[in-house]
Amino acid sequence: MADPTPQLEALRRSPLAHLTDALATGSGEAVALAEGPFLSMVSVRVGPGSAAADRIGRVLDLELPRRCGEVAAVGRHAALWLAPDEWLVVSTAAPVALADQLETALGTDRGQVVDVSANRTVLALTGERAREVLEKGCPADLHPRAFGPGSAVSTTLARIPVLLWQTGPAAYRVLPRSSFADYIARWLLDAMREYAGEQAR
Repeated sequence: MADPTPQLEALRRSPLAHLTDALATGSGEAVALAEGPFLSMVSVRVGPGSAAADRIGRVLDLELPRRCGEVAAVGRHAALWLAPDEWLVVSTAAPVALADQLETALGTDRGQVVDVSANRTVLALTGERAREVLEKGCPADLHPRAFGPGSAVSTTLARIPVLLWQTGPAAYRVLPRSSFADYIARWLLDAMREYAGEQAR
């Protein structure tokens, strides 16, 4: 029997596919916005420092972060701290295979591994004005003294709950629930409009 995966992949539609042109048109040198669709996301709950946490870390080739706001990233995997015993693993690996590997690593120990890839999408906001755009609607302190590359927090943007992850000096990933993705993307495009004509320095 033929593998149906290629046909199913062709039918996938990201939460912001209808805004692809708008994201490109609204982006400029000072600030740009794009969707990073179909990243694998796996919710992991396990006792910090436990044998199961160590096994999960070995699968990901990283140590699960232990502090609020911390991100551990190696290769195609990243683990974002959400709570003392909870992480979101974001990866370019196939979601089902990754979740299966992490569930196997958890074994019979107390904890939980759930594929939540369909729960969120990713918006990449980049450029020298990116932080100023976010500060228009995010209550978190995003000044470099408090928040920098390799940090992630659960916060709100335009009153909508999101995960905000800074991946570089002028690069952020905004992870809204898929049902709020259209609203967040349109809000960001509107907030970016002030800088649309600026050139990167």
